[in-house]
Amino acid sequence: MWDRKNDATHGRGRVAGLLRAAGVCGAVLLLSGQPAVAEQHADGACSAPPDPVLSLSYQSRYVANDQSRSILDEEAEDEAQDALRPVDDFLRLLTRQSDAMLEARGAERLAAADCQIRQIAVWAAADALSDLQSDTARLGVGSRLSAFAILVALAKPASTDTAAIARIEAWLTARLEEQMVFWETAPDGAASGNLRAWAALAGAAVSGLTGDPVIRAWSVWSTRYVLCTASPDGSLPQEMTRGRLALHYQLHALAPLVTSVALLDRQGVALRAECDGALERAARFAMADLDDGAQTRRITGAEQSFFDGSSRLQDFHLAWLEPYIALTGDAQAEALAAPRRPLRYSKLGGDQTVIWRR
Repeated sequence: MWDRKNDATHGRGRVAGLLRAAGVCGAVLLLSGQPAVAEQHADGACSAPPDPVLSLSYQSRYVANDQSRSILDEEAEDEAQDALRPVDDFLRLLTRQSDAMLEARGAERLAAADCQIRQIAVWAAADALSDLQSDTARLGVGSRLSAFAILVALAKPASTDTAAIARIEAWLTARLEEQMVFWETAPDGAASGNLRAWAALAGAAVSGLTGDPVIRAWSVWSTRYVLCTASPDGSLPQEMTRGRLALHYQLHALAPLVTSVALLDRQGVALRAECDGALERAARFAMADLDDGAQTRRITGAEQSFFDGSSRLQDFHLAWLEPYIALTGDAQAEALAAPRRPLRYSKLGGDQTVIWRR
């Protein structure tokens, strides 16, 4: 396994070589240097961020001998939530601020954008999330990195703090380099499932910020890899192994898949038609199953969690409808989204209704 800290240039070249071999990689852009120490900003209108989280270590939330990974181990679930809470709470704070920033105008918007960037820059300067001490943490960090990158992309056009932006972009690039190497040897099931899709979304968001062709190519390859597993009916096989949680995880995978395809489309990479329209097959499968879960029940043999009384379909589960509508103009998706708006999801950067109507 490549040790990025000892040989970043060699490792980046290795990943680039793999991507070129897959036929999706352009020229390699080498980045050097580390994030600078954050400056102290005496801005009374901008509160200090929470302390940066450097390390994460937690184990699977699911009972060890449950191959479907659909039965929660309550103690492990509590431990995972405790470990992730400081990160997720910060992202929720940033999301609320970002939603308000997008509604603001003029000097108020500029100040809000600068505040957002400076808060994230504190985590970047501390090299947050650099010490992931378990594979479970490495598998789960992608959705958090995607949220950070999308939030930065929303604030960047209005921010004047170019030094802080550069600091953040270097930090996110380092985290994505680690993710690219990790996913080379990730567990077989995870390698084609929703967690890979979330890491790919982080790549799409970071490449949108930096223009990095290696990260973009890896995101394209990873998004395509997961998308092209879709069955003829649109079900995602890896998510269908999850028993009563299969529909939940089909929706969970669609959030990064749809958003990655939409972001990459804006970067000049068209994936919507890949694998005979796999994205739209997967979306239509999910939309058709929202009433009773019948299709998923036939595949899994299990009543789905949204219909067995154990969980409730919430608006954030359908936040991906907004980028999907922006990408496809799908009338069925519009009909589902309209009564639920605004559709918000912190892992996708906040108010999707506002973001994708801009």
